[in-house]
Amino acid sequence: MLPELTLSDVERDQLERWVRRRKSAQDLALRSRIVLECATGSSNSEVSRRLLVSLPTVRKWRTRFLEQRLDGLVDDDGAH
Repeated sequence: MLPELTLSDVERDQLERWVRRRKSAQDLALRSRIVLECATGSSNSEVSRRLLVSLPTVRKWRTRFLEQRLDGLVDDDGAH
């Protein structure tokens, strides 16, 4: 069973801003979408299908977010 991923209002707002901002790195926008989808209670495979990304990609970002929260999404390749 997957660990529950819940977002604070502040985290949800930031993720949604990263998804909407034109200047956001596309990688960061995708990571944000993945986390937002995971927070709906969807399984990794459902998120993978919905966003057309690989299952390992969903697993990676779900885990990173659970361990490091928002900071875990921005430090992978310098995307800020």
